[in-house]
Amino acid sequence: MKKVLIINGGQNFGHSGGKYNQTIAENTVAALKEFDNVEVKITNVSENYDKHEEVQKFVWADYIIYHTPIWWFQLPNGLKRYIDEVFTAGHAKGIYMSDGRKAENPEINYGTGGMLGGRKYMLTTSWNAPATAFTLPGEFFSEKSVDDGPLFGFHRMNAFVSLEKMESFHFHDVEKNANVERDMKLYREHVRNVFEKELKPELVS
Repeated sequence: MKKVLIINGGQNFGHSGGKYNQTIAENTVAALKEFDNVEVKITNVSENYDKHEEVQKFVWADYIIYHTPIWWFQLPNGLKRYIDEVFTAGHAKGIYMSDGRKAENPEINYGTGGMLGGRKYMLTTSWNAPATAFTLPGEFFSEKSVDDGPLFGFHRMNAFVSLEKMESFHFHDVEKNANVERDMKLYREHVRNVFEKELKPELVS
C-alpha cells in the first residue's frame, strides 16, 4: 500500500474563496481511487492543524501532492506559514537534519541534510496568467516556465528536505477563461499517467 499526502493550499482571502483548489483536491482523490493500492490523507491549510502531526504525515507519506493558488507570483500566506511551521518543527524529527554541510569544508554540500529521501512530490498551481505568458517571446515571464521561474524556490525547498520532483501540472487563466470540466479531465489524466508509472506492479522474473 502506497501512501499519499495531499496538501490543499487553497484559502479564503480577498476575492478568493479557495473553491478552485478544493475542486482540484477532490479530483486528485477521484483519480487516485482508481488505484487499489493507495491510501490518502488530506491537509487543508485553511483549517486548524497541529504542526507536529503534520510532520508525522510527511514522514508517513510516500508521495506528497501540493495544490496551491498563486498570489502575487508566490505561495499564498497560509501555505507559506504552514511550510514554515511544519518544516521547522520537522528539524531532526524526520524532515531535515541540517543544511548538509560539514565544519571542515563548509563551502560544499549545502542542501544535502534532508531526511525525506525515497519520497516524491507533485506540484499543482492555479494562475490568472494564461499559459502563453510563460511561453511567448516578449510576454511577461520572459519564456521562463512556472517551475523554472516563479516556483524555482519552491522546488529547491523540496530538494532541501530530499524530496524528488514528479511532473507538475499548472492551471492557467482560471479567473477570466476557466473551463473547469476540461481542465479537471486533463488533470485527472495527468495524475493517472504519473501514478501508473509509480504504482504499476514490478514484473517478476
